[in-house]
Order: sequence, then C-alpha cells, then structure tokens
Amino acid sequence: MANTTDSHFIMEAKSQFFNLLEKELVFDTEVDSWFLMQSPLPVFSIIAVYLLFILKIGPDMMKNREPFRLKHIMLAYNLFQTTYNAFILYLIFYTPGGLSNMWNHSCHPIERSKNKFLLYELNKGSWYFFISKVIDLLDTIFFVLRKKQSQVTFLHVYHHSNMVITCWAYLRFIKGEQATLPGGINSLIHTIMYFYYFLAALGPQMRPYLWWKRYLTRMQIIQFVIILFWYIGLVCFNCDFPKIYIYYMFANVTLFLYLFSLFYKKTYTKTSKTVKSN
Repeated sequence: MANTTDSHFIMEAKSQFFNLLEKELVFDTEVDSWFLMQSPLPVFSIIAVYLLFILKIGPDMMKNREPFRLKHIMLAYNLFQTTYNAFILYLIFYTPGGLSNMWNHSCHPIERSKNKFLLYELNKGSWYFFISKVIDLLDTIFFVLRKKQSQVTFLHVYHHSNMVITCWAYLRFIKGEQATLPGGINSLIHTIMYFYYFLAALGPQMRPYLWWKRYLTRMQIIQFVIILFWYIGLVCFNCDFPKIYIYYMFANVTLFLYLFSLFYKKTYTKTSKTVKSN
C-alpha cells in the first residue's frame, strides 16, 4: 500500500514538473537556429575541453616550459573585451523601447506575440552576451599559458563555466526580458574590469594608477546584491516570470555573492592587516 502511495506521489510530482516546464519554456524557430543555440552538445563540449585544458593538459604542457610572453595579445584581448561589453551596453540603451519596457513592464511583461520586435532585439542582445561569456573562457587559458595556475581557483573556474551554461539555457529556453537589468549591470562591470586589465597589461609603469583594484571587486559584489534584490522583487510581487528560472538564479547569484565575498576578505582584509602590522 505504501509503495503504491509513493509511486502515485512521484508520478504526480513528475507530471506537475513537466506541466510547469511546458508552461514556462519558450521556443522560437529563428532564435533557436542561431550559432551554438540549436543543441546543448557544442556548449557542453566547449566547457569539457576548457576544463580538460586548464586543469590537466595545460598545466602538464607548461610544467617544464617558460611562461609565454603574451603582452601584445593580452593588450588586444582586453581592449576587445572592453569594447565588446560596452557594445552590449549600447544595445540595451539604444534599442527602441528597451529601457521603457523594463521600467513599465518589469513585473508583468507584454504578451510575447504582441511584443515581437522588442523581444527579438533583446534576444539578440542576450546572444551577444552569451558569446561574451564563451570568449571570457580565454581568461583562464591565458592564466595557464603564463604559468599563473594559482589564479585558476574554484571561484574563477566555476564562475566562468557556469555563466556559459546559464546564459545559453536562458536564451534557449526562457527568452524573456527579466535578465535585461542583470545583463546590463554585468556588462558595465566587465567593461570597467577589462579596461583595468588593459591598463595593467601595459606594464609596471601603470601600477601607481591601479590603486582601485579592490574597488573593482567591491563593484562585483554590489552587482550581485542588486541582482539578488531584483529577483527577490520578482518573487515578492508575484511577477509573471518563469519561477524555475528565478529560483535557480537566486540560488546561483547567492553562491556567487558568497564566493566573491570570501575572495575579497581573503585578498584585501589580510593585505590591509599585513600593511598595518608592518
């Protein structure tokens, strides 16, 4: 009797879950045909190769080699990343109706069939944002090639891998406008961050002008706090957004906030204490 009850409960839970998925997932023939969007296989393959290289192949290859001198490559890469993230910000601010739609319809979006142009433009911006996260994987590749394996931390690897998968899944299955604000904030932070890295790559003569590194980390932490409040608001006001996505992002951003806070405490609090004691 107990087994029958348990089986019925499991079947009912499964049915409710799939009904929820069918209700909340969005499919679009054109968007789903974009580069890397058709199947999860290419994205997971990229992540698998990335992890294999940075954790095994790369360190083994560099074990008995001198670090690669990548100054000019790093300068070009960081300048490109600065420009690319600024371009994503440009799309958000200059897409007709983008900001006003976010302001007026953040909680109760216009029906997709009645808002096709704007959602297409926002989906296009989401694709550029997703591609930026794929490009970000090069950060770690450069760490390995420059023999800075100590910087290949759990926080760094998890953050980069997770963002690629999350951004792909969002555009493939959600296609909404609820990520416009978080995406805009993140692009702003990355524009500033890669500009900092560009200055740092110019050489030791730039060190006197790079005193604001800790404030960059603070900005990253503040972005997570703002995004958390954003998702809390969507839940508290019972907004018309996919609940699965919101709960997942809330848990994900909370973990990011915790890990980045630990990094800040470990990196800057200890440094301050050392300076004071000296």
